[in-house]
Amino acid sequence: MNLVVQGNALTTATLQSLVRLTGADDAELIDDCAYRFDIKNRGHIAAEAARFCAAAALDWAWIPKGQRLSDFGLFITDMDSTLINIECIDEIADIQGVKTEVAAITELAMQGEIDFRTSLERRVSLLAGLHEQALAKVYAKRLRLNPGAETLMASLKAAGVRTALVSGGFDYFTDHMRRELGFDYAWANELEVANGRLTGRVIGSVIDAQAKADRLTATRDALGLAPEQVLCCGDGANDIPMFRAAGFGIAYRPKPALREVADCCLDHVGLEGIARLFA
Repeated sequence: MNLVVQGNALTTATLQSLVRLTGADDAELIDDCAYRFDIKNRGHIAAEAARFCAAAALDWAWIPKGQRLSDFGLFITDMDSTLINIECIDEIADIQGVKTEVAAITELAMQGEIDFRTSLERRVSLLAGLHEQALAKVYAKRLRLNPGAETLMASLKAAGVRTALVSGGFDYFTDHMRRELGFDYAWANELEVANGRLTGRVIGSVIDAQAKADRLTATRDALGLAPEQVLCCGDGANDIPMFRAAGFGIAYRPKPALREVADCCLDHVGLEGIARLFA
């Protein structure tokens, strides 16, 4: 098994400490901020290595020896606060003047304290009457890709991995992301618009936590892939069913509920760190 460690705090002294701690023969350079350690028996050092990395502001993951990005056939990711830097509904709500109320409901849903479907309906209802041009304003003025997103997508495409974007947010934004980054698939909720204004309702089936997992399994099966050939990425409690259906789950700046089920958490490096794990 390999221990992959990455972060800007990888000094020579830190590497030497990790070599001693893990009993590895040496540290193999992946790039300037990532190293791979070949560990013969992780059982007795796993917890201590995790504590060391956390204290040193490093991200870490246990990866099967020899596993590469091209071994996967599908990468599926959440959008808001994962691929991009904002929760789109919170920013739309800001234009409506109800950001505080909506953000509070969003946080409860991400922490897993209320049902996502209920939270979505409550939040969207507060947007009733807002002109649909507010969506374009949020996209142009407030939405930014999280660090490493473009590098990750380039790596996935080079490795022949299909890519999917699934969001409990809105298809206005996932459609733009699909075109901008070249995702193969994208799914999200559709806001109802009448006379150029939001009605406060969504159209069709809601993309909630279970729907995310269902999209993963349906796409995986359509591509003829095994569960272990699926990578997924997210940040909140509504990504948990998707993580459980995937072969390897990476939590990006995660809420505590998702951290507990993730195979790897990226708290320090950008999304490019996903590709580094399997370099």
